[in-house]
Amino acid sequence: MGTFHYGSATDLLRINDHVLAHLKLVITTKLRRDESFTLSWVKPEADGPGRCTLWVHPSMPFRFDFDDDGPVQIDSALLDGLGAESYTSRGIVIPADAFEPSPVGVS
Repeated sequence: MGTFHYGSATDLLRINDHVLAHLKLVITTKLRRDESFTLSWVKPEADGPGRCTLWVHPSMPFRFDFDDDGPVQIDSALLDGLGAESYTSRGIVIPADAFEPSPVGVS
């Protein structure tokens, strides 16, 4: 499980390293192009009903922390899917199975 830190030190998401590596590639590519977008997820049942959305913008500080020190095998279908989502009005939606345990910090 890796951690995506966004904004303040308390804003973070615990996401499995595989999905986090793909998000990192899409996010850094988008921000290098000065393209903002939304990043959303459905809250796990333990956190109550609802969903969360972040506006990802180059002016916001962020960091990717991976628990595993080895490289992640890139899945081109997942990468292409996340990239394509980033250009829609819905934005990127993090798959529910990416959270083990629940995301924390951002609500």
